[in-house]
Amino acid sequence: MKYRALIFEDEKEIREILWALFDNRGYEVFTFPHPGLCPLSEKNYCPCPKAQACADVIISDVEMPFKNGLDFIEEQINKGCRCKNIALMSGAFTDEHSAKAKSLGITIFKKPFQLAALNNWLDRIEKDIDPERKLADWFLEEIQNEKTNLE
Repeated sequence: MKYRALIFEDEKEIREILWALFDNRGYEVFTFPHPGLCPLSEKNYCPCPKAQACADVIISDVEMPFKNGLDFIEEQINKGCRCKNIALMSGAFTDEHSAKAKSLGITIFKKPFQLAALNNWLDRIEKDIDPERKLADWFLEEIQNEKTNLE
C-alpha cells in the first residue's frame, strides 16, 4: 500500500529531510514551502470526493510566510478535509497554539525533534490506515487543468 503525505515547511533543508524520510517509508510526497502554493488552499471547500482524502498524513510548520500553518490546517478542517493524521511542528509553540492544536486533534512536534519521534508516530498511525481507502486525485486534476488552460 502506498501512503501519501503533504508537507508544508518553509525551511528548504527541513523540507528535504522530511521528504526523504517519507519517501524512504514508501510515501508519495508533496512538499510546499508555504500553504499558498498548495492547490487545496485556493478552494473554499474540500475538493476531495466523498469518502476520499487528499492524503494519509499532513504535516505543517506553524510559522511560515504568507500563512500560519495552524490557521491553514484549521481552515482545511473547517472546509471538510478528511485527512485523519495531521501534525504541526514548531520551535516556538505558544500556549494558544498548543491548546488550539489539541482541540483540533492535531499532533505536535516541538522543533528540534528527533526523526525517531516522527517515525514512531508514523508507525502508530499507519496501522490504522485502511488499505482499501481511496485517495483523491486532486493533484493530477490540477496538473490537467493547468495543461488545459495553456492550450
